[in-house]
Amino acid sequence: MPRIAVIGGTGYAGSHIVQEAARRGHTAVSVARTVAADRVDHVTYVEGSLLDVPGLIAELEGVDVVVVSVPGRGDMLGKVRPAVAELVRELPADVRLGVVGGAGGSLVAPDGPRLVDTPGFVEEYKPESLEAIGVLEDLQADDTGRDWFYIHPAGGFGAWNPGERTGSYRDGGDVLVVDEKSGESFISGADFAVAILDEIENPKHVRERFAVGY
Repeated sequence: MPRIAVIGGTGYAGSHIVQEAARRGHTAVSVARTVAADRVDHVTYVEGSLLDVPGLIAELEGVDVVVVSVPGRGDMLGKVRPAVAELVRELPADVRLGVVGGAGGSLVAPDGPRLVDTPGFVEEYKPESLEAIGVLEDLQADDTGRDWFYIHPAGGFGAWNPGERTGSYRDGGDVLVVDEKSGESFISGADFAVAILDEIENPKHVRERFAVGY
């Protein structure tokens, strides 16, 4: 089974990914600037920062997949994109990279605008969203051949709206996933992690992005 490291493993998305990896029996490493007070059994917790790529490389020796779940907000605004670019350069070539993006970079319809470019998008969220999009653009321009995937959550994704684990989700490709009946875009933290672990175990998006929701 792939050995998985999650950078930002104590955050909302990251902690769910770590829990789902452990649930499935993977060797999992959670990397964060502060070690979690509440720990998941059989998970290794490491202090580290995306801003210290050389240090991370040493800590991540032997892993098969690295998932970056660090939002570009607060003191990380403007720092995530260059740090991920450095990580892409420095990780061993056979390590697969996954990146948790935001809903803002997904399209609202096939060949339509990005969510971040629509009139109703909240202005204060734009810097974080645009930085996440920059990470995606760098991955799409990468010519090293490294395997990567980039995942957009639904619009209503966050600690303020946790939901429950159902084990199900829909894959929208480039397009924001919206419930056909309610018109809402939502996925729980636990089911977002299910989608990521499914992709790790059975890759369907090689060097691609995809959006998930109910």
